[in-house]
Amino acid sequence: MRELAGWARGLPRPRAVLIVSAHWESDSLGVTSTVPTGLVYDFGGFDPMYSRMRYDTPESGDLARQLLAVLAETAHVHEHRGRGLDHGAWVPLKVMYPEADVPVLQLSLPTHDTATLLALGERLRPLREQGVLVVGSGFMTHGLPYVDWHRPDLVPGWSADFDAWAADALDRGDVEELARFRLRAPGLRYAHPTVEHFTPLFVTLGAATDPTAGVTTAIDGFFLGLARRSFQVA
Repeated sequence: MRELAGWARGLPRPRAVLIVSAHWESDSLGVTSTVPTGLVYDFGGFDPMYSRMRYDTPESGDLARQLLAVLAETAHVHEHRGRGLDHGAWVPLKVMYPEADVPVLQLSLPTHDTATLLALGERLRPLREQGVLVVGSGFMTHGLPYVDWHRPDLVPGWSADFDAWAADALDRGDVEELARFRLRAPGLRYAHPTVEHFTPLFVTLGAATDPTAGVTTAIDGFFLGLARRSFQVA
């Protein structure tokens, strides 16, 4: 978490944050409430204090209007007025911007089709030019059913291999290789039994000034054997 906080301090302060999380999949595009509302505690088995946490960010109506403007020609976006941020959004943002003084809007993940997600990211690119930080939140490997909880320091081969493959493709800006992950990625069956923790990456890449340029890795290594690799695009 210290690495994430340090990463945020080194970034230009955003005017607002638009985040896509692995934990909100939908058939069509949706956004969270533009006014402060309760968080989504979509997890279990943790200390009850985590289900009492708050992250009351400012109203995000301006960001919603900008988002609707850039997507107007390609998609209808529905505001879910009763939905707050899920833990894939508020947990990292609470570390990055602990004062909760930056407007935040969460965009749902409408598909796992990589071409569609890259195109969605490209439509979001103008928001970055207006000072909006676009975040894809997931995990580079997320094979929780295959974690050895008795040996938390063990890095399974499937996790290391998938991470190395992704790191190489990201460093080379090989979006085509990444987009073919179902065919090309080693250890996919174990690294991502379901793919929602990997596919937000394509929204981030699509929003890059040049998706084929190499990325800057900000965090790497493993936690419970799962790859923590996180990166930023130009």
